[in-house]
Amino acid sequence: MIAAPEIPSEFAYTQDTDTRFSSDTDFSEDPDGRSANSTKGKGGKKGKKAAGEKGKGGKGAGRINGHHQENGMENMMLFEVVKLGRSAMQSVVDDWIESYKHDRDVALLDLINFFIQCSGCKGVVSGEMFRNMQNSEIIRRMTEEFDEDSGDYPLTIAGPQWKKFKSSFCEFISVLVRQCQYSIIYDEYMMDTVISLLTGLSDSQVRAFRHTSTLAAMKLMTALVNVALNLSINMDNTQRQYEAERNKMVAKRANDRLELLLQKRKELQENQDEIENMMNAIFKGVFVHRYRDSIAEIRAICIEEIGVWMKLYSDAFLNDSYLKYVGWTMHDKQGEVRLKCLTALQGLYYSRELNARLELFTSRFKDRIVSMTLDKEYDVAVQAIKLLTLVLNSTDEVLTPEDCESVYHLVYSAHRPVAVAAGEFLFKKLFSQREPEEEGAPKRRGRQSPNANLIKTTVFFFLESELHEHAAYLVDSLWECGAELLKDWECMISLLLDDPLPGEEALTDRQETALIEIMLCTVRQAAECHPPVGRGTGKRVMTAKEKKTQLDDRTRMTELFAVALPPLLAKYAVDAEKVTNLLQLPQFFDLEIYTTGRLEKHLESLLRQIREIVEKHTDTEVLESCSKTYHALCNEEFTIFNRVDIARSQLLDELVDKFNRLLEDFLQEGEDADEDDAYQVLSTLKRITAFHNAHDLSGWDLFTSNFKLLNTGIENGDMPEQIVIHSLQCTHYVILWHLAKLSEGSSRKDDMVTLRKQMRAFCMMCQRYLTNVNTAVKEQAFTILCDLLLIFSHQMVSGGREHLEPLVYSPEDSLQSELLSFILNHVFIDQDDDTNSTDGQQDDEAVKIEALHKRRNLLAAYCKLIIYCVVEMKTGADIFKQYMRLFNEMLSELGHGFDRSSSAFCGIKELARRFSLTFGLDQVKTRDAIAMLHKDGIEFAFKEPSPQGEGGPPLNLAFLDILSEFSSKLMRQDKRTVHMYLERFMTFQMALQREDCWLPLISYRNSLQAGGDDDTMSVMSGYSSRGSSIRSKKTKPPAESSSSEVWHQSMQTPVMMPSPHLTSTAMRDPKRGRDDSYMGVYPLPHDQQHSQVTWMLAQRQQEEARQQQERAMNYAKLRTNLQHAIRRGTGLMEDDEEPIVEDVMMSSEGRMDDLNEGMDFDTMDIDLPPSKNRRERSELKPDYFDPASIMDESVSSTYASLRSG
Repeated sequence: MIAAPEIPSEFAYTQDTDTRFSSDTDFSEDPDGRSANSTKGKGGKKGKKAAGEKGKGGKGAGRINGHHQENGMENMMLFEVVKLGRSAMQSVVDDWIESYKHDRDVALLDLINFFIQCSGCKGVVSGEMFRNMQNSEIIRRMTEEFDEDSGDYPLTIAGPQWKKFKSSFCEFISVLVRQCQYSIIYDEYMMDTVISLLTGLSDSQVRAFRHTSTLAAMKLMTALVNVALNLSINMDNTQRQYEAERNKMVAKRANDRLELLLQKRKELQENQDEIENMMNAIFKGVFVHRYRDSIAEIRAICIEEIGVWMKLYSDAFLNDSYLKYVGWTMHDKQGEVRLKCLTALQGLYYSRELNARLELFTSRFKDRIVSMTLDKEYDVAVQAIKLLTLVLNSTDEVLTPEDCESVYHLVYSAHRPVAVAAGEFLFKKLFSQREPEEEGAPKRRGRQSPNANLIKTTVFFFLESELHEHAAYLVDSLWECGAELLKDWECMISLLLDDPLPGEEALTDRQETALIEIMLCTVRQAAECHPPVGRGTGKRVMTAKEKKTQLDDRTRMTELFAVALPPLLAKYAVDAEKVTNLLQLPQFFDLEIYTTGRLEKHLESLLRQIREIVEKHTDTEVLESCSKTYHALCNEEFTIFNRVDIARSQLLDELVDKFNRLLEDFLQEGEDADEDDAYQVLSTLKRITAFHNAHDLSGWDLFTSNFKLLNTGIENGDMPEQIVIHSLQCTHYVILWHLAKLSEGSSRKDDMVTLRKQMRAFCMMCQRYLTNVNTAVKEQAFTILCDLLLIFSHQMVSGGREHLEPLVYSPEDSLQSELLSFILNHVFIDQDDDTNSTDGQQDDEAVKIEALHKRRNLLAAYCKLIIYCVVEMKTGADIFKQYMRLFNEMLSELGHGFDRSSSAFCGIKELARRFSLTFGLDQVKTRDAIAMLHKDGIEFAFKEPSPQGEGGPPLNLAFLDILSEFSSKLMRQDKRTVHMYLERFMTFQMALQREDCWLPLISYRNSLQAGGDDDTMSVMSGYSSRGSSIRSKKTKPPAESSSSEVWHQSMQTPVMMPSPHLTSTAMRDPKRGRDDSYMGVYPLPHDQQHSQVTWMLAQRQQEEARQQQERAMNYAKLRTNLQHAIRRGTGLMEDDEEPIVEDVMMSSEGRMDDLNEGMDFDTMDIDLPPSKNRRERSELKPDYFDPASIMDESVSSTYASLRSG
């Protein structure tokens, strides 16, 4: 961004006077700019030397930086200097100015070739071309000489030597205008020539010319805006000096000074008019066309720079005439352009002085900005939220409650930058108003602190967000802007434990639950210093300051909660949800504080409360929280270990003894056992299982008792469901803990034999339970069995664990068959047939979603066995058959014209995506299976003809959309083979279809072409030559050859078919190019190909001739209309329609028929002489610099008359 230099109160440039005068002005000029116009007029046109130039032009005619210039052939100098970026840009510009003062034609020729060279063109503009040819003819000649072997040009080339080119290029233009701002830019020659050249280049169909010239023109405009701003400031200063002098008494008034100030103000006004004419020409000749260019990068440049103009020179540019372009472009289809719109607006809304002038714009485009908070591009959404935050800072009345609510819910977004931006917006809106504290008064703490109401507000907001229950996400969103509030744990504890103050409403039970959950999340965030699961991009390296903050927070939270946690547990001991959250707090403690802070009595109280909670509760979550708390406290590194270990051992001894006693009585009673006995066994087993998950209970021999219980359940068949499920889980933990000990290497042979026997016996037990009548028991047995088969597969001996080889277990064929049958019978079933949803809750969506997740987990467990070759690979075919069966059923239910965006179709596609992930990353291992999958899928898609008759899509064509999920698993050479095989089923008419019903074929072909040989991008309007390449001729297989034989031949010898690149730079119609780009992709007879290509070329030449003739006629007609409009003084800019950014603006056939698109400003600026050019620009000036012109009522009538003319 180019910032305006600071201007002192007096009209004098004291900062860079010596440097500027050495290049652009006479030393005899007055420093305050009174002779700024001395080189204009005759002197400017003749290139006359000023007095201060004597002795400075001694380098010789046509020399720049000491390099001889002859007919412009040494044009590489400026380009090379800017490319290297090593020289001081000001000295480079000064040398060019010296050359311009000596011979302006030679210097301008060097500057023209500099712009041509920066565009990547190897052509050179000679002196003869410069003197005798119009700019349009020069550009056409350069287009013909453009090297299009590569689509890269300096602004897009990657590499270390080019990474600074863009910044150097922009700096050169800025410095050039700044150094020429006193005389040269007013000589009616240099700027007119440069503007005309850039305007012509910006209308070229060559992308490199268009991109480079647009960037140069926009930076030139920015530099001129700085000059105009300086002139405006100096005009104001001169006017104040004049008024002050005139108001003096007649005796003290200096008439000479008044005349001098009047003359100075007149010269400044003339210069201001000149600059405004130049800016007007650039805006109408370049910006008005290029802000709708087909290339997003060019559109982004225009919007970025107009934002700079409005911020720098708000008096001239910050009005609706210019703001409308930013507002329209916020609907651009490319996120890059929308992002530039938002960043440009942020610079305006950040200034409170400019907010008042944005009221109309805000009311017109506020809804669009609010909707952009849900933009598919996360960067755009972030900037939209930040912009709304700035709007909120300016005034609270603009955004309605509905607007704010649309931003509030984004604090739960999985994308952290979006959530953080929304959190800042929420904090500004809800928490910015705090109760002021009286000076000198003691700081209030606890529930009397100023944060108490803000914490309550956070709780209320969390509870009102009914669609979200993720407190961790809310805390993370507010952490950066409200960490001080969220870490006020003392206030939170006081709100939970202390009685409410008089007149204060106490928290409800639901609010207390929410506060405890938020408090836990703040403790976790402070202790771990990373976002919650699903938001983080990986652990980052913390700075020393962050580490110190983390350590201080852990110390403070431990000191607070070590004392407060026991009474909190005692108060909420019977509430399972509150206790579960509170029990997680010790996991984040600094346990050394218990010893250094002499808090042992509070530790004893904590252990006592945990023991009581274990005895009171049977809820699995509560028991697992108790188990994890014991695990966190039983850390051998701290001195409290012995105290906690004794308490844990006593608790477990009592639980195991109680379980063995109850189990023995329960098994003896058999069928006579009542529900109370079963409940006692189940509750004790739940506690043991929960502790066995985190603690090694091998010393209590739980395998024997649990195996006996399971065996009894098989024999009798009347064992309660939950007892069997938890017994299976507990036995599973026994096996895993035993294996963990053996993996350490310090084990005896007897232990290995014991584990092997226990593992195999338990697998047989789980296999027997697969036929249980209870679905939950079968699912538990299946899941555990899959885990054990995977753990004890041949993979376990890798990584230096060869001593575990005797434990390797491979399932028998009967077991594999039972596992597959279970999957087919319990996973691939209709949603309504799922008997897992009981209690009449079949219609409950939450229950259905839970059942779907459970089935997905079951399928994932089995697919792991396929991936690691635990079961036969061929069983994967049975899984895929189910997808095809479900697809056929969906087709029969929905019919041919079903909606591909429906939930049923999306569900099948999601299943296919998940199934494709199970094939892993080893493409060589799964190559044959993936290739055959595509082969069968293609045959299935084209198997049934279209019910609509010939010309319609095949009945099963939509299956290709699902098949595309597996394209990424194909090897690169196999993609070509599969694509060839697909083309054998296609007709030439199919390739040209673009209706929605053919989208599956289009997307599938694109998925097969992705990742192939990268075609070189054509620089013509940014179109890729990929689609225009003509493939090598292919002969069809004999009629008697089956498709399978052809497939196998192709798989054995992949055919490499290179695609030639499009290298023509002829002016063509891009829309026709897009339609023709599909020609040649499908196999055609050779003679048909040749005749069709010849016909296309002939048609294209005729079309180009017709378009040139139309442009010549339109130019004459529109130029006449333009002159009539100028005489009437009407505004032209207001005739712009809102842009349709999907249009390719470089297509003459696709241009909108409004005035701006039909008028060839570019040709007018190029072909007219400079002096006439200046006069027309002077007449057009009020259209852009009169802020009220957009409200002119005569605009619509003038526009209608011009259209009719």
